[in-house]
Amino acid sequence: MKTLNQLDLNLLKALAMLLDERNVTRAAQRLGVTQPAMSAMLNRLRDAFGDPLFIRAQRGLVPTPRALELVEPLRQIISDVSTLLQPVRFDPASATQTFTLAATDYALGTLAVPLLAALKQQAPQMRVSLIAVDHQRIQQQLERGEVDLALLTPEIAPPDLHARRLFDEHYVCVMRKGHPQAAQLPLTLDRFCQLDHALVSPGGNAFHGVTDAMLAQLGRQRQVTLSVQSFMVLPAILRASDMVAVLPSRLVADLKGLIGCPPPLAIPGFTKIAVWHARSHHDSAQRWLRELLFTLSADQA
Repeated sequence: MKTLNQLDLNLLKALAMLLDERNVTRAAQRLGVTQPAMSAMLNRLRDAFGDPLFIRAQRGLVPTPRALELVEPLRQIISDVSTLLQPVRFDPASATQTFTLAATDYALGTLAVPLLAALKQQAPQMRVSLIAVDHQRIQQQLERGEVDLALLTPEIAPPDLHARRLFDEHYVCVMRKGHPQAAQLPLTLDRFCQLDHALVSPGGNAFHGVTDAMLAQLGRQRQVTLSVQSFMVLPAILRASDMVAVLPSRLVADLKGLIGCPPPLAIPGFTKIAVWHARSHHDSAQRWLRELLFTLSADQA
């Protein structure tokens, strides 16, 4: 009994040509091989199927009963292989995939809301898992498919990943609308340093950030009395106090009860990028979702 391992699957296309043409010369022309090569393939087919398959006649080749039995199964196999080689068509309206996005709370806060709103309209059955980015494990998570897409900054992005810039961010000084300083804007550097500041320290317990580094270059220092690990908690704290904070502008653009103003010194901003692994680069569903995210990021620029 012949097994699949003994059959060269490339011969099946030659067999299909011979069944269509009933002529070795024409079948060879369609397949793009020489007539001797086609004759050699016919001999291999005869050996593989244990049947002559074709008998030479005055007007070409006459298929045997065994060859005729193969016509429909052969067409189905060739059709299935052709389908297999075509990219899977992604239909967002019926998609049920689960997509995992890793990011800091800032990136989730600025991008997750518009992304989820768009998904509910265009891909209502798709599920999304939003998780905190683990900088120590993110490359491994992407390699294993535990995370599909991560939102990072270029400085901390792992090597050998696909990446695309989403937007550039700058900082603003934020306070509540009724803050005593709100009527005396813009801030002077002296007054900025005298105010009661809060900052975000992702690692916790730090009272020094990029703003303090820039102040130090000017020989100045501000008063930082609160350090929090999450951007998300600060707006509520600012609304309920006379504290101020230097925050990314996109984070507070639409928050009620708060106002932002330019800080009285130059503070370097940052760039946010999306990164993903080569394993998912050509996946139709993930390509669609990435393009949606890129479009939303461009709309916010």
